[in-house]
Amino acid sequence: MSKIKVLRIINRFNIGGPTYNATFLTAFLDEKYETMLVGGLPDIGESDSLYIPEKYGVEPVLIKEMVRLPSLKSDREAYKKLKQIIKEFKPDIVHTHASKAGALGRRAAKACKVPVVVHTFHGHVFHSYFGKAKTKVFKAIERRLAKGSDAIVAISDIQKNELTEIHNICPKEKVHVVPLGFDLKPFRDKKETERVNTRSSYGIAEDEVALAIVGRLAPIKNHGYFLDIIETVLDKTTKKLKCFIVGDGPEREKIALRVEQINNRFPDAIIMTSWITDIGTFNAGMDLICLTSMNEGTPVSLIEAQAGGVPVVTTEVGGVKDVVLDGETGFVVPVEDKKSFSDCVLELVENEKKREKMSQNGWNFVKEKFHYQTLVQNMDQLYSGLLENKRNDDQL
Repeated sequence: MSKIKVLRIINRFNIGGPTYNATFLTAFLDEKYETMLVGGLPDIGESDSLYIPEKYGVEPVLIKEMVRLPSLKSDREAYKKLKQIIKEFKPDIVHTHASKAGALGRRAAKACKVPVVVHTFHGHVFHSYFGKAKTKVFKAIERRLAKGSDAIVAISDIQKNELTEIHNICPKEKVHVVPLGFDLKPFRDKKETERVNTRSSYGIAEDEVALAIVGRLAPIKNHGYFLDIIETVLDKTTKKLKCFIVGDGPEREKIALRVEQINNRFPDAIIMTSWITDIGTFNAGMDLICLTSMNEGTPVSLIEAQAGGVPVVTTEVGGVKDVVLDGETGFVVPVEDKKSFSDCVLELVENEKKREKMSQNGWNFVKEKFHYQTLVQNMDQLYSGLLENKRNDDQL
């Protein structure tokens, strides 16, 4: 019996949930599937994540023309290459991940008459990215693409509600919730084996509380908000505090200036590390992870933190409430409530017993819900159902 062919198309191979999601679905789907993974290259200021598929034995096809920003020339060339790949591979399913891959990949799939077309929203750009006019255009494009898709995958119940009820991208019955999946055990193991070494290598004293934010240095991640919080906590805390900003991007220079100002008041309180590939080892040395974004899908940094037993404080955006148990594994705060955010950070900085309790809860919460085996089982069920529906339709 011939295998079911799946062509999986991802925006670009940068560090984040989509790369992990696409890699695990390529590497670990049932043997009845043959999967090809295709994607673009990282944007300027983003770290290359090709080490992730390599680690799991996946060799993706790279399309250098598939870039983050819209461009008639590069988009046209990427579209042509996708059509050529589809014609040669002859997939039964084309599954696209994130906006650019979704726009070009779904158009190419429909042009080549692929039987089943699926798209995953890892996040969306329907607020906090662009002005009203451009946002309206993007919504119109996504609504048209959704009509030509056999299924839309949301990575959380909250995201499904946003897509169907708030932004009216497509009807509820077309959207299937399939949470992201990860290889989380190494994060837990490293908490036990790497904490002392990590703290030593980053100069974190035994009596210091280590706190970090992990993500691209871009406006949507709201690092200015984070630095306001840190400055407030440094003013109030009785504890020694060491803060890390992990990542890189277009806002680096602006953030660095603000960091310098704070460090002038509190020497060496904040360190900018750029990207760190082995985030599990880094997290092992941390006592608290923050996220201050204005918009998110399912934030990988929060799942990884909890897997490593690190409590989190985060703004209430996207699918955050699906990945953090508020008050149990961390705190979830309305994005506009800066005072509550700083109060929560201060509480965890000051209260070691509270951190320890949340640390224990974190692993128990994420270990099954966000394991890659759960992800591939859920996706197998979705694919099987869509293919069965297609066969039934063809027989009518």
